[in-house]
Amino acid sequence: MSHFYESLPGYRITGSDAPEKTVLKLGFVPLSDCAPLVAAKVLDLGRAHGIAIELHRQPSWAAVRDKLISGELDAAHALYGLVYGVELGIGGPRAEMAVLMTLNQNGQAITLSNRLADALQGGGKLRELLALEPHQPVFAQTFPTGTHAMWLYYWLAAQGIDPLADVKAVVIPPPQMSDALAAGVLDGYCAGEPWHAVAEAEGHGRTVVRSGEIWPDHPEKVLACRRDFVRQCPNAARALTMTLLEACRWLDDLDHRREAAGWLSGPGYVGRASQLIMPRLLGDYGRLGDTAPLMRFFGGGSVNYPYLSDGLWFLSQYRRWGLLPDGVDMAAVARAVNQTGLYDEAASSLGVMQPAQPMRTSTLVDGKRWDGLDPQGYADGFDIRAGVIAPR
Repeated sequence: MSHFYESLPGYRITGSDAPEKTVLKLGFVPLSDCAPLVAAKVLDLGRAHGIAIELHRQPSWAAVRDKLISGELDAAHALYGLVYGVELGIGGPRAEMAVLMTLNQNGQAITLSNRLADALQGGGKLRELLALEPHQPVFAQTFPTGTHAMWLYYWLAAQGIDPLADVKAVVIPPPQMSDALAAGVLDGYCAGEPWHAVAEAEGHGRTVVRSGEIWPDHPEKVLACRRDFVRQCPNAARALTMTLLEACRWLDDLDHRREAAGWLSGPGYVGRASQLIMPRLLGDYGRLGDTAPLMRFFGGGSVNYPYLSDGLWFLSQYRRWGLLPDGVDMAAVARAVNQTGLYDEAASSLGVMQPAQPMRTSTLVDGKRWDGLDPQGYADGFDIRAGVIAPR
């Protein structure tokens, strides 16, 4: 391990570019994709940009939300959908939020109980299997408006299962999910790694689908903060974005990921053995093979741009599932939350390539194309959505 900040472009610590705040408190939840924050801390990447990072492990996404809002945290590793949920005050307190950059794509999964996974592998249809259960099936996700809730709902609906009616969805912090599956409290869950690898290693359940199979190269965690932090400390926000961009670029080297897996295994971070963290961080899912897109942290900069279309996708799904009231200008919300201008400054200072436009196009597991141009029409185009009795 070596410090290499002295040779980096964009070295800015004096004059009008000096960060308004030099020690920044960052929150994270113990997941493999908190790796950019850990790498930035261990490698002291903030020093090149005049900042020092303090990392604060949080027990749940609700704790991240509450401490961002209260100002106890300056910024955090956060679920993309958490930021938009807080911005809109869906199911909890409201605050003006900001996405500084995307930290990673892909790398999440859905795990089922051994019984359901066996039946599914044997050729059973999940909709039919769940209908045979003597109880209403229970699936867990990590935050009501978060990415894991949206991947779970989308995947279930793509198989003809109404996530609002056919199953019960509950919120559980990621580290508790394997134990809940073992106790028979859950039939399945969607979360980040290494908590699927943990369930398999402990014999409690098996991974059946990876999130990159639901939406290839989907947005996942973001660097989030309050908008007043950006307004009051724009230089610090830019310096932090540059620091995390450096960390993401470093992590795209697979040898560096092996090193980072050792750091993540520490008790102050994820706290599970590196042999549970490393394989899936490298794309090795054992019997599932390497057919799903690898977790990406940088991709030449293509990962990190805060695409407006990514934010709009979450808004479209909130509308689909009855979480977003009528009259919300979705495009205006995305423009306010996603800090494309600040990101442009940070990326340009580091010579990181940026996309030609703030929208991108994707095709999800059900074959539906998403381009961000008509989020309302997209939400209305699903047979399974809130307020509609789906054909059976």
